[in-house]
Amino acid sequence: MTLKNDCFALPPGIHWTPVDDALALLRERLTPVVDTLRMPVAAADTRILAADTSAARANPPAANTAIDGYGFAHDALSPGPQSLPLIAGRAAAGAPFKGSVPPGHALRILTGALVPSGIDTVVMQEDCTRTDDTLSFPALPKPGANTRRAGEDVVAGAPVLPRGHRLRPPDLALLSAVGLAEVEVFRPLRVGVLSTGDELAEPGTTDDPARTFDANRPMLLSLVGRWGCVPVDLGHVGDDRAALRAALDGAGCDAILTSGGASSGDEDHVSALLQDAGSLAAWRIALKPGRPLALGVWQGTPVFGLPGNPVAALICTLIFARPALSLLSGADWTPPLAFTVPAAFQKSKKSGRREYLRARLHDGQAQAFGSEGSGRISGLSWADGLIELSEPAQTVNPGDPVRFLPYAGFGF
Repeated sequence: MTLKNDCFALPPGIHWTPVDDALALLRERLTPVVDTLRMPVAAADTRILAADTSAARANPPAANTAIDGYGFAHDALSPGPQSLPLIAGRAAAGAPFKGSVPPGHALRILTGALVPSGIDTVVMQEDCTRTDDTLSFPALPKPGANTRRAGEDVVAGAPVLPRGHRLRPPDLALLSAVGLAEVEVFRPLRVGVLSTGDELAEPGTTDDPARTFDANRPMLLSLVGRWGCVPVDLGHVGDDRAALRAALDGAGCDAILTSGGASSGDEDHVSALLQDAGSLAAWRIALKPGRPLALGVWQGTPVFGLPGNPVAALICTLIFARPALSLLSGADWTPPLAFTVPAAFQKSKKSGRREYLRARLHDGQAQAFGSEGSGRISGLSWADGLIELSEPAQTVNPGDPVRFLPYAGFGF
């Protein structure tokens, strides 16, 4: 499946795009671009369901006991201390009792065993005194005590997990418990990562101070891998339009993240190529850092042209590319996890743009990185999340509530 060239086009007259409007446009216009396959449930961790799933059988499939103890029919007894004759045999997990327990009698029964005919209640063995053929306990438990009803967790045929759900280890347990050996999933999204710019060099390859080591590519490749995508390293190209065209032509990916060249300068070749292809949507996002975001379609493949600055590149990737890649993968839209905590800093913010500050929690309060400079990559590593400040002008003082977005909520 491919996208139309105009899928990222903004409505007429839009020059500055508020963050929420940009996110709404992405959510409205993107659809899965990958095909589907069937695979064993046991191997499906991180995969995205391509179809709704229903229980092949109930869980539990039949009534069973939750403890080791003794079972009997509750209605055959009166309240108070009990002394019951024990019948021969026992019920164990995987080894059911074949007969029926007469009223007023008890049977040894172990955890997980099917509840035999004639039993509806189980008393804990710790509460009992037993002789060879007699069981005594001081009080009658409630009807149905210490038993599990058939289907009390999931009934046969009930919906289990919906299309678009990204599978986690607990989900594999649930699918297996209701009898599903295979599921239909989307093929993992192949996401190419390409760095651009003559100034870039591979780390450790030069002492030239005019060259900048490429920090974006390892960061972005790691991110998309953590999000269940297949990261594809498209390398680095300089400010050469023909080389950039060749890299995009040969990418073989379902989506591409580029960094650098996303604005409208002489050397912003990503924007220029997407413009030549008739698909460029140069979104000027009302956020700080990370204003320029070039979105387009190259031969049916969505391209996210991120800023070259690593701080801005990371924030644009987390806020925009992550939920967009989720939809392209067939998964649900993924808003960031956020909660409110007291600020441990002071800041005066101007009106007009949403701001994201590098931050970390300490003693339940959000500390902000000491500099807002977008070139301070160390702040990304120092932080364990972001503080999100909304568009209106505001002053934040220590103790004021602020919205904190933990890195963990972004999958790392």
